[in-house]
Amino acid sequence: MEVDLSPRNPRKAVLVLEDGSFFFGKGFGASRKTSGEVVFSTSMVGYSEALTDPSYKGQILTLTYPLMGNYGIPPPVLEMGVPKYFESDNIKVSGLVIHELCDKPYHWASIKTLDEWLRDENIPGICGIDTRKLTKKLRAKGVMLGILEVYENGEPDVEKLKEEVKGIPDPNATNLVEEVTVKEPVYHDAGGSKKIVLIDCGVKYGILRNLLKRGANVIRVPYNFSAKEILEYNPDGVLISNGPGDPKKCVKTIECVRELVEECVPTMGICLGTQILALALGGDTYKMKYGHRSQNQPVLNLKSNRCYITTQNHGYAIKIESLENTGLEVCFINANDKSVEGVRHTGKPAFAVQWHPEASPGPYDTEFLFEEFLKVSGG
Repeated sequence: MEVDLSPRNPRKAVLVLEDGSFFFGKGFGASRKTSGEVVFSTSMVGYSEALTDPSYKGQILTLTYPLMGNYGIPPPVLEMGVPKYFESDNIKVSGLVIHELCDKPYHWASIKTLDEWLRDENIPGICGIDTRKLTKKLRAKGVMLGILEVYENGEPDVEKLKEEVKGIPDPNATNLVEEVTVKEPVYHDAGGSKKIVLIDCGVKYGILRNLLKRGANVIRVPYNFSAKEILEYNPDGVLISNGPGDPKKCVKTIECVRELVEECVPTMGICLGTQILALALGGDTYKMKYGHRSQNQPVLNLKSNRCYITTQNHGYAIKIESLENTGLEVCFINANDKSVEGVRHTGKPAFAVQWHPEASPGPYDTEFLFEEFLKVSGG
């Protein structure tokens, strides 16, 4: 007999954090248990892009905006050979936490509900909890490990889960980039004259779309490619992508970027790519208390004093004091917490930004950085 999974017959669910606190709610998506680092994003829209962002690999995502799913899920149509509405080929978050789930979306492009999408991709979700209380806890204590379980018919055993959560592995202790990178080179032909090698640490497709629409041919290579292998393509420039986890796990990428910068190859980093560039040149990084995950992070240009509103998704950042004698200067800072948001080499054609100039979702204020990169690359 088919089980009724509609809101009229809600499944029980629970989220348990490593500090022993827990939240009861209603389950949606897949009926199963998952674990990961519980983080929050204050973005109001763009859940289809956020859930497919590889930078969320290993994380249970909490969305603070109270209503999710109201415009449904779009179809997997392609634009320039890559999905138009998603940032990877499937959902990357381990689980989803929201306040209210819309089960009757309305949008001309919607083909399914958020519930159906998560169920199709075997991702559990919990709704009906106080996400404001959860977010305040994560802001005060920092992001925490947690277990999310959705029950088909059973009852939550909170005491058992409180013990279990003490022993779950920290996803940041593993090389998450290795799980989301391509396994072999992928060619994207835009019919242009410029050739960009993209080091795929978990690239968002929005980055690909921005390069392709500007006529750059892109060669996506695995994160552990050597500088020698990349230089064999004779690229006009190299872009280091975003990605999940601790940048220090990307040992081979760090070594590769060090050699590329020494060879004066035009280089751009985005998000994780910024941290990798800093590490490659002798800088250091640290784990933030709860990170930057939103579409309204204010970034200040230190030279022009102009402020940009940006999309961000990262839990690590560059130690500003570590950049002395690296050749890198800070050119952007976060207007809220003064953390490093962008660096530029004083003598080499290399720069990087901690935010996402491609947005997807979010503001497009800084798309011009792709044009600046291609210009430095001879475009």
